[in-house]
Amino acid sequence: MTVLGTDVWPAAPIKTERLVLRESEARDRAVVIELNASPEVGTYLGGPRPRAELERTVPEVPGRRPGFFVVELDGAAIGTVLLDPQTPETPVHRREAGETHLGYLFLPDAWGHGYAGEACAAALDWFSGVLPGESVVLYTQTANVRSMRLAAKLGFTELERFEAYGAEQWFGVWSSAR
Repeated sequence: MTVLGTDVWPAAPIKTERLVLRESEARDRAVVIELNASPEVGTYLGGPRPRAELERTVPEVPGRRPGFFVVELDGAAIGTVLLDPQTPETPVHRREAGETHLGYLFLPDAWGHGYAGEACAAALDWFSGVLPGESVVLYTQTANVRSMRLAAKLGFTELERFEAYGAEQWFGVWSSAR
């Protein structure tokens, strides 16, 4: 298995019917802080992070690493999509399913319009072109009905459910070798 590296990053902007996925810039800092401080966004992620902490810790150009996309609609950032390596702390059997993890955050005003599905599908398509045959994994709480629907729509297959953070979690895999 291979993970994304600087040899494939930064990616050229990805354009979909309505969105642009691009590398992070300094102008995205406020949106990244808002995403992580939002009680709505943090509902299934352990809650919001304190805004003051984020103001101190989020770098001038947030998410400047391979696989971190800012999602724009009509020139305004509405969210992020991340294709990130799983951590060494991840159980081995989950890392063996795929070394790359898909994550996404969208501002609440962007919910319910299909933007997350459109952006994640575009990011997965890009990933399959860069690392053909590699798998991507996704974790979500089973209580997060929207995320569960999106995982199914994107073609993720359930591998297991487990308890963590006081809630049932869903773990699935997607393969570009379909």
